[in-house]
Formats: sequence, C-alpha cells, structure tokens
Amino acid sequence: MGKSGSQNLANRRLWISIQVMMVVVSLWLKPAQCLECRIQRCNAEFVASTAPPGGGPQYCAALRGFSLCTRRTARGCRGDLVYHSAVFRIKELLAQHNCSSEGPTAAPRGPSAPPRPCDYESGAPGPVRYVHCGLFGDPHLRTFGGELQTCRAEGAWPLLDNRYLSVQVTNVPVAPGSAATATSQVTLIFKASAGCSEARVYQASAEDLPAVFGDGTRSGGAGSSLRVSGGAGRVRVEARHAGTSVSVRRAGRYLGLAVRMPEAALGSSQDEGGLQLCLHGCPLSERVETPPPAPPHSPARTAEWASARCREALQVEDGYLRACVFDLLTTGDAQFTQAAQGALEDLQALPPTRLEHASPGAPPLHDTGAGAAPPSLLSLLTLLLLLLSE
Repeated sequence: MGKSGSQNLANRRLWISIQVMMVVVSLWLKPAQCLECRIQRCNAEFVASTAPPGGGPQYCAALRGFSLCTRRTARGCRGDLVYHSAVFRIKELLAQHNCSSEGPTAAPRGPSAPPRPCDYESGAPGPVRYVHCGLFGDPHLRTFGGELQTCRAEGAWPLLDNRYLSVQVTNVPVAPGSAATATSQVTLIFKASAGCSEARVYQASAEDLPAVFGDGTRSGGAGSSLRVSGGAGRVRVEARHAGTSVSVRRAGRYLGLAVRMPEAALGSSQDEGGLQLCLHGCPLSERVETPPPAPPHSPARTAEWASARCREALQVEDGYLRACVFDLLTTGDAQFTQAAQGALEDLQALPPTRLEHASPGAPPLHDTGAGAAPPSLLSLLTLLLLLLSE
C-alpha cells in the first residue's frame, strides 16, 4: 500500500509538471494571445458611460453594456485576474441596484476629448518653428522667408491674412514730390477662435498709438489669450492661442511693424496665392533697388553722413544698416534712423527660429526586451522547477 501510494504521488507530481509545462509552452509560443484581452477598454467604456455616477435605468443599461463587453473579450481573458474580477463585480452591482441582466444596453461613450488649449505651444505636437516679418522706414520689408526688400507700395496693402490674423498697412509719400513712402496706418484684425479668443480690431496711426483695441478693451477671450499692452511709442499685441506676437512702433512721423508667428500657421492662409507681402514680398513693379532723388527742399546729404549717423544708431553691418542709409539719403530726415533701430530691436525681441543641423537620433534608453519572458511566465518556470525538485 505504501509503495502504491508513493507511486500515485509520483504520478500526480509528474502529471502536474506536464500540465505546467504545457501552460508554459502555450504562453511562450503564443504571446500575442495576451493582447486579445480587452478588459481595460471595457472598464474605460463603463466608467465613461456612468460619468457622473448614478443609479436608475441608465446605470443598469451601462452595467449590461459592461457585461456584454466582458463576454465579447472572454476568450482572450481566461487567465486575466482583472477580467475575472470585473465579471464578479458586475454580478454584484446588478444585484445591488436591482438591475435585470436582460434588457437594453448603453452605447459606449468614449472618454471626452480634452479641452483645446488656448496656448499654441502647449497644444503643438512638437517644437514650434517661428517666422518673422517686419515693415519699417521707406518702407523696407523683411519677409517670412528672411528676404529684405525696399518697396514703393503707396496706398493700402495686405501683409498677412490667415485664420488667426489679418494685417493691413497704409503707406503715404514722405513729402510732396518725393517717390519715397512710409507707413502711416496699421490695422490688425484678430479673428475669433472658439473657446479661446473673441474677435478684436486694433488700429494705429503715428498720431494715435493706443494701448487698447478698437472697442476700448485690453484683452479678449479665455484667460486673456489675446491682450494688448505698451506705451512710450511702442505697443505689443499677444495672441497666445495663435502663438503670435505683433509689435507696432512709432518712428518719427511714421510707424513700423513686426510680426512673429508659427511657420505652421502660414499654411492656413485663406488665399496663399493672393497678395500678402509678408509671404510673397512686394510685387516686382513696386520694388526699389536704388534710392530715388531726394525731395527738392531737402538739404543735400552725403553717403558718408548717412552712413555715420546709421552706424552710430545701429552699430551693425547688415541689411538694416543699408536700409537706414537708404532712408536718410532718400528723405534727408535723420529721424528715420529710429525706424531701422526699432526694426532691429523687434527682430531681436521676436526672433525667428534659426535653421540648425538636425542631431542624430538618440539611441533607446533601454532594450524593449521583446525576447524576454514576462514575469508571470518566469513564475511558472520557477514553480515547475520546484515541483520537479521534490
């Protein structure tokens, strides 16, 4: 009898070992089967369907929908403790709320979409690339592409028009009989953005550079997403929801303008093929390559004089210096040094994103462990070794 009992114990241990080995082999050869268990999705749908929680027919329908979801995923969840816990909990809740297991089910209501951020950088999928456009002096235009042009462009001209903002300027002759023009008026139209900003219009002239919008307000929208501030001859308008900053300056008897906005927003222009100076530059017929003759009443100025005055104000050797010299030779008005100086300051305060060489991709911080056995499988192997060692 003792020998037979020992033999039965040995056979039982062998049979258990074989069963454990079969489970191990099954898990090892078919790891994808674990992915078929969608109990977490069922849980998420139930929580979303009962938010805010409550009782009554709607709650019972949500419970039945939860039960239906678990039945549909039962085949892939046979060994999942979360699944079995959910099945047990559903039976408890059905009884607790006097719900019948038969009846209509609530349609799954997925998690609500997160509120749209009213900050462009926070909502961007990656780093934001910025571009800069400026208009100053005679006038000189720096396009979003970085090209510096000198334009005649008398009258009203559109600089920009996209789903966030429209910018228009008016240029007038600097003096009777002069071909030189300068900006006398700036109009900014900020368009309404649902949940973030109300529509606002800002308008300025050299005689009136207000630090408020046209309706007398200083901000608009959620959390002051759109706001205007300034003083001492300079106004700044910030539109956080559009990632856009606009600077309007007074330079002598005229205005200068600078716009910094995300490059990605340029693709939303309402008419990309239309006349938008910041995007496409001035028409060829409006471009000026050399300074036109100075007005007859202006005192004669030399290039040396203009260059010295501009270097003193700007202390740079670039296109802004050349634009300054151009303006002084054209108008004979030393106040035009303020226009180039202000434009250079705006470029430094609202800089475009510089082109940089992309760095090579960083190696992964750790191996994904695709060939490693999951902890549960290691536990089963440990159990098998213990059984065989007895």
